[in-house]
Amino acid sequence: MTACGGGSSSDSDSAAADVESGPIEFSLFSADSNSNWVGMKDAVGAAITEKTGVTLAAEYAIGGDTQKVSLMVASGEYPDLIMPKGDTSKLVDAGALIDLTDLIDKYAPNIKKMYAEDMNRLKYSKDDQSIYIIPTYTGVGQTSFDAGGGFELQLEVLKELGYPEIRTLDDYEKAIKEYYAKNPTINGQPTIPLTLNADDWKIMIGVTNPAFLATGLPDNGEFYINPETYESQLHYKRPEEKEYFRWLNKMYNEGLLDKETFTQKSDQYLAKISSGRVLGTINQEWDYAEAENALKGSSDATTQNRIFGHFPVTLSEEYKDHSFMDVGFPGGYGIGLTTNLSEAEQIRAIKFLDWLASDEGQVLVQWGIEGEHYNVEDGKRVIPQEIQDRKTNDNVAFTKETGIGMYTTMSPHYGDGVQDATGNYYTTNFPEQIQNAYTQPEKDALKEYGATTWKDLFPPADELGTSDWGAAYNLPAPNDPSYTVAFQKSQDIVRKRIPEAILAPAAQFDGIYDSMIEELNSADILEMEKLFTQQIKNTVELWGTGK
Repeated sequence: MTACGGGSSSDSDSAAADVESGPIEFSLFSADSNSNWVGMKDAVGAAITEKTGVTLAAEYAIGGDTQKVSLMVASGEYPDLIMPKGDTSKLVDAGALIDLTDLIDKYAPNIKKMYAEDMNRLKYSKDDQSIYIIPTYTGVGQTSFDAGGGFELQLEVLKELGYPEIRTLDDYEKAIKEYYAKNPTINGQPTIPLTLNADDWKIMIGVTNPAFLATGLPDNGEFYINPETYESQLHYKRPEEKEYFRWLNKMYNEGLLDKETFTQKSDQYLAKISSGRVLGTINQEWDYAEAENALKGSSDATTQNRIFGHFPVTLSEEYKDHSFMDVGFPGGYGIGLTTNLSEAEQIRAIKFLDWLASDEGQVLVQWGIEGEHYNVEDGKRVIPQEIQDRKTNDNVAFTKETGIGMYTTMSPHYGDGVQDATGNYYTTNFPEQIQNAYTQPEKDALKEYGATTWKDLFPPADELGTSDWGAAYNLPAPNDPSYTVAFQKSQDIVRKRIPEAILAPAAQFDGIYDSMIEELNSADILEMEKLFTQQIKNTVELWGTGK
């Protein structure tokens, strides 16, 4: 997708007028954690304040804490701006969020341009078509050029085994077993064949979500949605997923799955990866990238090779990994304004978000400052190699210092693959730049597989169909207390029974798993699934995407 030119001079004048009217500070709460936040003292943050007059007093949730929004609702005290993730409905029920429809129409030309084709997807629901949240977790026009998930295997394992095909669980298991048999220790410490991050909510990312990916489904959170009828059920009820968890049970009983998988904390998981002795994990790269940086920065070639490659592993070859299924613009999580703001402050806040959506704002938050973090050569934005090396090998310190990439989740933004009027990409994630950011061991491994990016190994979007409802995990939960209670009950059951089934003797696996399914078929949970089915049907009707 190619966007038209940048904001008009009147948009720039509007931003300048805001600066001239004096500095302003907005409070912000995000339901995500962010250990890199330095109070806009980074280079990009300082430039944003200079351009808009706005500073943010931001508070981020600590370690997956999900209670903060509920406490706000109970007290009636809210920040100015809020990023509530899945708790939007609580704020809507409390009357805490401002309908942004008129504010966007009057004061946000860049936001209107950005979401022009997708405004229906910003509406809260079929019954309440207010815009409470501007989606910021997904870029408009997003085309992913690389794989950051799948089943991860250490490059050193691939190298020693002659770069075998890694397509099925059997292939993945065989590679781990073969290397482990030859290398029971790494750097004097016991080799860990496979470990997963199951700490708190990350059990979904590292343990339960891979069950649907390995059995040919796209990511719809906790649900399987029939693409023809939109009937929804918890995805664990699918017989093929039981076989995926049976495989994890087998790996555990054969001593290949880390016995600390369900007791370790995230920092312990990361420490193991950074030691270089983990052969495989199943995760998203954003969760372990920090640990890989220690390996990438090593002067030892073998240590550099102990980072992971990504593979579209499935239960058997009859299934296709659906990581790159086209879901259109999924809407969903983002940023909203609360009733804590006066009318004048609402205008100032929406203009601030609109400036971030301008071409100038987009380039700043994604690329940084020209002359410091990128240069323009022959009309093209180019990241100098020394800057790219820091982004790749010293990312935490680099992010804290520069702020590059840190403001995108609070900014309406274009996705990867979208070009501005100059023919440059808005983001730094495009094929040439991605390939340039790979370490040499990654380039060497990809060459052996006849690929230029890890995505090349995955099924392409044109083989996977499209979704009428976007990505269901991004949709607001049904506005019904019985849904909330039953959904939480289902989560409590799954997070208890899945680890129990995986860690059980093989002979006990079926009994434990089948008991879990019985518990998930209780009347209240079945009713919860019906409510979610209706939510999907309503969304499809609102978006006009039905069959």
